[in-house]
Amino acid sequence: MHVESGTSSMPGIPRLGRIPIVDVAPVVDCGRWPAKAVVGETVEVSATVFREGHERLGAGVVLRTPEGEELAPQRMSEVGVGLDRWSAQVTPTEMGSWAFRVEAWGDPIAHWRHDAEIKIPRGQDVELMLTEGARLFARAAEAVPGKDRPTVERLAKRLRDETVPVTDRMEAVADPDVEDVLERHPLRDLLTVSDWYPLVVHRQRALFGAWYEFFPRSEGATFDPLGRRGPTSGTFRTAMKRLPAIADMGFDVVYLPPIHPIGTAHRKGPNNTLDAGPYDPGSPWAIGSPDGGHDTVHPDLGTLDDFDAFVEHAGNCGLEIALDLALQCSPDHPWVTQHPEWFTTRADGTIAHA
Repeated sequence: MHVESGTSSMPGIPRLGRIPIVDVAPVVDCGRWPAKAVVGETVEVSATVFREGHERLGAGVVLRTPEGEELAPQRMSEVGVGLDRWSAQVTPTEMGSWAFRVEAWGDPIAHWRHDAEIKIPRGQDVELMLTEGARLFARAAEAVPGKDRPTVERLAKRLRDETVPVTDRMEAVADPDVEDVLERHPLRDLLTVSDWYPLVVHRQRALFGAWYEFFPRSEGATFDPLGRRGPTSGTFRTAMKRLPAIADMGFDVVYLPPIHPIGTAHRKGPNNTLDAGPYDPGSPWAIGSPDGGHDTVHPDLGTLDDFDAFVEHAGNCGLEIALDLALQCSPDHPWVTQHPEWFTTRADGTIAHA
């Protein structure tokens, strides 16, 4: 919905705005889901804005911070000629749930400048055009706060002064100080605003990072070449010793496959063979055994305290830990019997494969 500033005939129900604002971006599923950015990332906001007639338009983007503060509008520029597409770049400065909206308005000063630059050099309606310009700048000055107001008031007065040559009066319109003030405080007619659209802002690591896939059971594992005993799995404690070397290689995140107990039913052997030997550990993605499920650490890797120590040591090395969220369950997962309603059960009583 687009709303026009002012009061509606029904309290709380805005009337339809005069200037259409459509195809706002970045918007996901009409705003049902937030667009995403990270702190300090430049985001381009764009929209299609148009109106009837030949009057000039202005548009801007308003950011709303996670604390609810509405920042000053960032002026949008036209993208191409005749496309009715406007855009601006904004930069969120902190993490949290931001929002943005697009504002559009009739720009009577831009329209006056366009006409004046055509008519006045040709001697058409010179004093009438200057008088109309003076009125517009005087009206604009009323909305300009504080110390900036006299800058615009002086221009309005100069446009009315018939003792000043016309060329000098027109040059005053292009005064950079005036343009700066009106860029920050434009005269806006028929102000129309779009809906608020969500923009969630994450930390910079959410945008990029180098990930290192790491199997803890392989780091520190031992094997008896004489076959007197089976191989011994590495643990979180032995795997900790590898973390400084991973950090030295420039990685940011250590990615661990599932660390839960591994199912024994239908366990596969080396190279995906169907006959697993007594020492074949199985796939860590086949989660669940009598030792526990997704809320348990594989006993060969250690305990939750060992895992906490692993994570802490990674942090001391400047690394973060990412865990694979694998929802599949092996047939001997404890939840199969504890919560059968969570599974699809086949005719023979077994659960369907993940």
